[in-house]
Amino acid sequence: MTSPIDDLHSVRDYLRYASSRFAASPLFFGHGTDNVWDEAVQLVMRSLHLPLENNTLFLDARLTREERELVLERIARRVDKRVPLAYLLGEAWFMGMPFHVDERVLVPRSPIGELIENGFQPWLGGKPVERILDLCTGSGCIGIGAASVFGEAEVDLSDISPDALEVAESNIDLHGVRERVRTVQSDVFDNIEGRYDVIVSNPPYVDADDLSSMPDEYRHEPELGLAAGKDGLDIAHRIIAKAAEHLTPGGLLVVEVGNSWVAMDEAYPDLPLTWLEFENGGDGVFLITEPDLRQWQASS
Repeated sequence: MTSPIDDLHSVRDYLRYASSRFAASPLFFGHGTDNVWDEAVQLVMRSLHLPLENNTLFLDARLTREERELVLERIARRVDKRVPLAYLLGEAWFMGMPFHVDERVLVPRSPIGELIENGFQPWLGGKPVERILDLCTGSGCIGIGAASVFGEAEVDLSDISPDALEVAESNIDLHGVRERVRTVQSDVFDNIEGRYDVIVSNPPYVDADDLSSMPDEYRHEPELGLAAGKDGLDIAHRIIAKAAEHLTPGGLLVVEVGNSWVAMDEAYPDLPLTWLEFENGGDGVFLITEPDLRQWQASS
């Protein structure tokens, strides 16, 4: 296939070309956009460091050859290799905040962001928040997002993967929160000390069937951050078993289990989980308070 580099010159040209290539390809959208046009706009404009909105001024601007080569290379990788857009750009957005991402971490997409923006209300009530744990943190987006809402809280970002924690460290610096946010390498609670007012986790939760049938885009994400055994609950079981020991009185545990929520309900029929609903979409996130968790453990 000959390169169109000498035929396409303007930003508008590359938006049209990217849209055509994407529409003609069996792409899966699930890492930031949900349609061909938004994917094209994100790829072209962010590759050129141009704004996503109020950008009509730039549409007929001509690209340098170096810029054309970069955009074409990213379009080709998106179509031919099915690389998620966030990895091509090296960035993803969560709670309106940018985060460094690469193939060492999952692409941020959790509905928990909406809960954080609402200050965990009404579930938190008037309880002060001094310590927060983001368990299985990946890029650190959930914990750093929580740090932006709870401006006085200390936040620990925990993950088993040293590679993921390197990315999280870069995001701590990106958002200038090093005085309150730190990383901890830990296999679930193994290296976690002390108690937290809120423990929030988006752990691996993909079951074996879903893992085997995922679109190609997900193959670029670390399997360590996705796979969680036959029913998708290998990590969730460990969180439920130990969370009460690391929660302050009246503390909250929030965990995302995605499509494995049915298996979760079946595994814990007597556990008083609250399944959250989100205005912006998303499901499979439960919440439970420290008293309810301890009462369940005492009666089990």
